[in-house]
Amino acid sequence: MNNKKLSIKDIPGWAIMLAVFGFLYLTGLHTEAIGQVQRLLLATGIKNADVPETLQNPDASAVVDAAAVANKEMAGAGFRMVDLQGKQVNFESLKGKVVFLNIWATWCPPCIAEMPNIQKLYEKVGSDKIAFVMLSVDEGGMEKVKKFIDKKNYTFPVYMPAGQFPQEFYSNAIPTTFIISPEGKIVAKQEGMADYDTKEVREFLQSMAKK
Repeated sequence: MNNKKLSIKDIPGWAIMLAVFGFLYLTGLHTEAIGQVQRLLLATGIKNADVPETLQNPDASAVVDAAAVANKEMAGAGFRMVDLQGKQVNFESLKGKVVFLNIWATWCPPCIAEMPNIQKLYEKVGSDKIAFVMLSVDEGGMEKVKKFIDKKNYTFPVYMPAGQFPQEFYSNAIPTTFIISPEGKIVAKQEGMADYDTKEVREFLQSMAKK
């Protein structure tokens, strides 16, 4: 009779990997693990946010007549949100500011991967004329989102939908990020994760805020 003891060397690599991923999935850590891997990808710089040419040269854009702007409806008009303190906010109240809108969820690894660089961007731009809207589409309730944000020590403003989602903000993927001008026009849209803590994005946001 063969009494040879089974050692870890005898276990196929695929079985070990399956066990590891099974453990991560059952404990809910798989989202964090995948997010960490994708964060390393962002750190390489190959996934920097796209900044359209018109955004790199905001002075070259047409000057918008103030009276005409006042009569235009902004993107997301009529949309209502609620912050993590339960306060309801009308999206239209942000008109006149540059809006950085990021649609995300706690179960989304690429969302988790890009959040640290969004936090850095939020800290660096430091302007009351630039509004950050981190819009969670989680269905698990506000407490789940609040627990996640508190655990990560993020300080950017987080909201959840409190009404029908605007058609302008529909996307085939999350995360999706929109940049909306003070006039209420969507001037940039990025589907999928990206690094927003770049000189180009910071300067664009700040330039638009100075108009």
